[in-house]
Amino acid sequence: MKSALFTGAAVALGLLLASTGSAQASTTTDTPTPTARQHGITKAGEAYMGWLQNTTTTSAGAAPAVMAPDAVVEGIDVSSHQGNVDWASQWNSGKRFAYVKATEGTSYKNPYFAQQYNGSYNVGMIRGSYHFALPDNSSGATQANYFASNGGGWSRDGKTLPGSLDIEYNPYGATCYGLSQASMVNWIRDFVNTYKSRTGRDAVIYTNLDWWTRCTGNTTAFNTTNPLWVARYASAPGTLPGGWPFYTFWQWTSSPLDQDHFNGDMSRLQALANG
Repeated sequence: MKSALFTGAAVALGLLLASTGSAQASTTTDTPTPTARQHGITKAGEAYMGWLQNTTTTSAGAAPAVMAPDAVVEGIDVSSHQGNVDWASQWNSGKRFAYVKATEGTSYKNPYFAQQYNGSYNVGMIRGSYHFALPDNSSGATQANYFASNGGGWSRDGKTLPGSLDIEYNPYGATCYGLSQASMVNWIRDFVNTYKSRTGRDAVIYTNLDWWTRCTGNTTAFNTTNPLWVARYASAPGTLPGGWPFYTFWQWTSSPLDQDHFNGDMSRLQALANG
């Protein structure tokens, strides 16, 4: 099994989060919708990537706009719902990268973050973290700063991926969080610009075609700067949102947990980590 030594920064982060893990409950007043409860979100802070995945498929006989990649690296994404992850088992099953939920809104921190983020690193994976956005709670800049200060940072150690903005269906209310399409685009821009100013990296944007079209008007404002992580549970990623010419990550199933393809070989994944 491949092993890796923690950098000083990683150790410090792990110790900080481990020491505060018991106090990471959300203080928001968001109440999950009945649909969210059916998907395991019983209280504020429990949202996770792809909780309500779009099931739209291509019409019969039509080839998908984007085919499945030839060269891939296999990975997973996790949140508090997975608890303490058996990282050795994931490594042995072929997973080589992981994204870990760090934060949601401005008051929730994943209580399992230290075990998941440091554990994936220690077993040899390249790992990153993600933020579940709540655009109706505070500004994009506020949430980007909260994320960057609570697990969303980046370092050029060859093992840390840029942070990801998880922007998708609202588990607590209106699908588009009560924002107009123009306001949503401005919110996302505020987040990614602030994140880049904090870390020097362009955040990965996780979304799906249906939500992105409804809530941003299928804006093309980010397709030359921010890597796309597309969510589509099917045999191919299909039509990509926002005019992105290709995807960087593809969340293709949630069984037995969220699984992802990186669009390229290991050398390209390492290049993304190195910036």
